[in-house]
Amino acid sequence: MRYLEGMTAARVIRNLGLIGFMGTGKSCVGRVVADTLDFTFLDTDHVIEARAGLSITEIFAQQGEPAFREWERRVVAELTHREKTVIATGGGLPAAEGNLASLKTHALVICLWATPETILERIGSHTHRPLLNDPDPLAKIRGLLAVRESSYRQADVLITTERRSVREVALQVVHQFHAAMAAHP
Repeated sequence: MRYLEGMTAARVIRNLGLIGFMGTGKSCVGRVVADTLDFTFLDTDHVIEARAGLSITEIFAQQGEPAFREWERRVVAELTHREKTVIATGGGLPAAEGNLASLKTHALVICLWATPETILERIGSHTHRPLLNDPDPLAKIRGLLAVRESSYRQADVLITTERRSVREVALQVVHQFHAAMAAHP
């Protein structure tokens, strides 16, 4: 077990958490990182869909965003028992009270970042993104990023995914994880 000094107390790092806005590469990068580290890959959105028996879009449509955020809170609470797992979170997960703090009890948290324009370019044609069903998706992305930015900046590491391949970003994430583990034996 490795320890990482936080603002208040030492943390045991057993996992790696990827946070950031939709379209920043959390799932794609996370899979490569998990393979590289020989960790399990877990996408919180996929866990929620499996448990709810509904897609994220259907949860939003039938139960509303607050119900979806409650699903996220429950999944995050369960993750404290995981080991050797790369956790890709939904974009809004770290903004909900307590979720980021819970992740930081057991994971090095890395935020993947991209500009609103890059995000729109990457996911603009996706129909399964309920928060972007808006007449002006770029304005919606900018607004959501503005609200979530302070949460994203609380990550242990911030990595830009602009003009970088999935493999390049994954190698940077792995490097940061190894550096954190080496710095806190």
